[in-house]
Amino acid sequence: MKRLTWFITTLAAAQSAPPRGYSIPLIDLAGDKGRQVQIDREPGQYLGHPTTVLLEDGRTMLAVYPRGHGRGAIILKRSRDAGRTWSSRDAVPENWSTSLETPTIHRVIDAAGRKRLILFSGLYPIRMAVSEDDGATWSGLKPIGNFGGIVAMSSLIRLKNGKYAAFFHDDGRFLHNAGTTGPFVVYKTMSSDGGLTWSDPAMLFSHPQAKLCEPGVFRSPDGRQLAMLLRENSRKFNSFISFSDDEGEQWTAPKELPGALTGDRHQGLYSKDGRLFLTFRDTTLESPTNGDWVAWVGHYSDLVNGTEGQYRVRLMQNHKGSDCCYAGVERLKDDTIVTTTYGHWTEGEQPYIMSVRLKLAELDRRAGRRK
Repeated sequence: MKRLTWFITTLAAAQSAPPRGYSIPLIDLAGDKGRQVQIDREPGQYLGHPTTVLLEDGRTMLAVYPRGHGRGAIILKRSRDAGRTWSSRDAVPENWSTSLETPTIHRVIDAAGRKRLILFSGLYPIRMAVSEDDGATWSGLKPIGNFGGIVAMSSLIRLKNGKYAAFFHDDGRFLHNAGTTGPFVVYKTMSSDGGLTWSDPAMLFSHPQAKLCEPGVFRSPDGRQLAMLLRENSRKFNSFISFSDDEGEQWTAPKELPGALTGDRHQGLYSKDGRLFLTFRDTTLESPTNGDWVAWVGHYSDLVNGTEGQYRVRLMQNHKGSDCCYAGVERLKDDTIVTTTYGHWTEGEQPYIMSVRLKLAELDRRAGRRK
């Protein structure tokens, strides 16, 4: 299967390129301060790359992020009111200060129904910390195997059989600590014990020209299909997408998405009405918000059919290149979406952590359209 996937992916390079821009409406929320919540800010210090998790009570939200650009001591903060206010920085294990890459936090549940939180830190080797008490206490970071990778785990999903699949990428330097850059390759690793142990990584695919990375995996509304959105790091192509109809065992050859969905580190969820909300760093090749924190609203069928969707949203304006985003995103019981990320939100200052709150019904009115 590995050889076949690689071969099919090579053939996919011949497909015709979709438009590099987009024609759907753009809603600008950057100036709407009432939607914004500051989570952490430290004068003169880079704070970046957060991910979040919302616990089952619908109120407790945790955020983790590095004190630095990817590399740096991991910071943990907690909100008990669904992201409106945040604690001071929580105490964490000492070796979290040795993190070399963007941390990611995930909720997992084992076969016996026991819930835990797991936190990954990538490069070589990929390490993981575990909490059995909803983040009150944590283990130190420990290797999950003799392998490494970049932005681990950029996506994690529970399969129908109760196992978990996690996804990351590598460019040859960290998988086996070779230190030599090669093709970008997307990998999958599996857990059958509720996230405590992980299999050796299996290669899913690469591309002969594009640099595919940072996979974001979503399930279709009917639960039958998985979709994987992929950052394209050569900046010559739009973002890509691949699909699986067998719970991630086999994937279609990645194909380019419309410009409306082009960005880095896609994270998303469904609203109550079934629409898909995706947030990412805007790297669309032709876009007035290139380099900003944006979102896309549409239907899962847009991903399948290669259509543009309903509209795009600028969530906040970034004031330094494209150094922003890698967002967490959560949906509250009242259908409020809370999305959290970092960026250079104040010109001339280091980046800090902010969240934006919204409902799609509010955006629909601005866009002048129905769901």
